Amino acid sequence: MPGISVILPVYQGERYLEKCVESVCNQTFSDWELLIVNDGSTDATAAIADSCAGKDARIRVFHRKKNGGVSEARNLGLREAKGDFIAFLDVDDRYECNALEKLWTLTEQGADTAGCGHLVLGADGAKTAAKLLPAGVYGRDDISEKLVIPLLARRLQLPVLGGQVWRYLFSAKIIREGKLSFYGTYKEDELFTLEYLCRSEKLAVTEEPLYRYFQNPSAFRLEYRKDLERRFDHYFTRKCAIAKKYGLEAPLWRENNLWAGLLVLTENAYHKGNPAKTKEKQKAVEALCKREDFAAAIAALVPEGLHPNRQMTANYIRGRHFFLLTQMFRLKYGI
Repeated sequence: MPGISVILPVYQGERYLEKCVESVCNQTFSDWELLIVNDGSTDATAAIADSCAGKDARIRVFHRKKNGGVSEARNLGLREAKGDFIAFLDVDDRYECNALEKLWTLTEQGADTAGCGHLVLGADGAKTAAKLLPAGVYGRDDISEKLVIPLLARRLQLPVLGGQVWRYLFSAKIIREGKLSFYGTYKEDELFTLEYLCRSEKLAVTEEPLYRYFQNPSAFRLEYRKDLERRFDHYFTRKCAIAKKYGLEAPLWRENNLWAGLLVLTENAYHKGNPAKTKEKQKAVEALCKREDFAAAIAALVPEGLHPNRQMTANYIRGRHFFLLTQMFRLKYGI
């Protein structure tokens, strides 16, 4: 039984996969297994994955015939993982060579979970270190105050805490006993991390950036998503269920999430990739704002401390200045 199972979902990852796998094979900690889940790739991903597995018996490859999304790929990895702890890796990122050893050592302090900082690498060569929390060991109350409540409720004011799963080393026992899995195609990391941390009793953190996160410009290019409203609704329903299950509460947490969703849906509606005419886009946004749940959030909460562009969007929505909102997005997208 390996100490750590690393789950690596891959879709069309031929450009990155070999280097990503090398970052696992070069670890100073050797008691690991790597589960590569090829999620229906049509490029050379399958051949590269099989080649990597042929060079190291600790690597196992699972080929899915059709692309099912990152949640399904990670869930397959969770079902197959044999390690005491679970780590996640994205194909266009890398581990520092001592990442797994450092995280494993943190758990030896009696922690069921470990967390680390990460290094953000921009396409222009810029490097920025980011931390999860100050280094230390956190008990149940601190986990709730510093991570669970921010993930539940503080989804507007900067900085917004991300739910990225690659920041943590997770206890396989907690995942299995809680029957935890990834859900949906919108903020699936956030939902998984939130529910897991509701079950964690002790978290050990290092500020050292053990994960190299590459900002892929194409990955960050916002595309128009026709079904985004449905995907958000599924996410929010799931989040409400998690909150109810674990008795989570915080002032206006639902309104925070609804406002965050409304801002994303507004940007999506005005996106230049949306084939609708400009007037139709404006009407769609007005309809969103009249939706009972969004309308209640608009009435109950005044967003503050947002990114400047989103702050302006929120201000126009609250003032019902939809014509001005449309003009702003016409300038942004050239629609």
